[in-house]
Amino acid sequence: MSLLERTISEIAPPDEAAMAAARRRLDGLTKPLGSLGRLEEVAERLGGITREPFPSVSPRSVVVMAGDHGVTAEGVSAFPSEVTAQMVYNFLRGGAGINVLARLADARVRVVDVGVAADLAHPGLDRRRVRPGTANLAEGPAMSREEAVQALEAGIEVAGEEIEGGARLLCLGDMGIGNTTPASAIIAAFSGLPPRDLVGHGCGVDGDGVRRKAEVIDKALRVNAPDPADALDVLHKVGGLEIAGLAGVVLGAAARR
Repeated sequence: MSLLERTISEIAPPDEAAMAAARRRLDGLTKPLGSLGRLEEVAERLGGITREPFPSVSPRSVVVMAGDHGVTAEGVSAFPSEVTAQMVYNFLRGGAGINVLARLADARVRVVDVGVAADLAHPGLDRRRVRPGTANLAEGPAMSREEAVQALEAGIEVAGEEIEGGARLLCLGDMGIGNTTPASAIIAAFSGLPPRDLVGHGCGVDGDGVRRKAEVIDKALRVNAPDPADALDVLHKVGGLEIAGLAGVVLGAAARR
């Protein structure tokens, strides 16, 4: 059994008894019932995930996965792919927005290169590059099925290492110029919604750029015909390496509750 298969087999539903105990405690606090809104739902859900009515969420880690995208050749981004590497170095220097937020939340930041096109060198970088960026998904699959599995398993491994190191909560971050295009393509593949209803401005493209993104995704879906009943088929055909890495982190965290 592969690491991916084993991890998926270990994922269980949230613990109903722990969720009920968390709800009873919340309802017993000196406040109107449900007055903390979404925060109460999150607290109850955390109880079910961890099987602990009063779970701890410290220490915590932010895992930032980075990868480049061949689809930038279609003009879907306001910035060139080289910015991915520049931002990775900014994360490693502690100068990005996520670094500030992580410091405020007392969380460590782990930066993982799962598919950056540039050859990065930094002592703080976790290098797990599957390939130097995806292929252009408008012309064919973004990556092979095997590469998608490799990126997923890289994420599972990172999650396991963070948890073994004491992390009780994992947060997700991504870096990859052009990655809102595969993100929208994935949603389109699973939902059946037209890409024009899903794309946005990303990091600053104008109205023509948004229309171009929708057209590129339309073409990618026609060229690749991803099967929404097969998540791995969608991921390798129209996804991204950092998206796969983050999906692996989610699976790894879920398996470890």
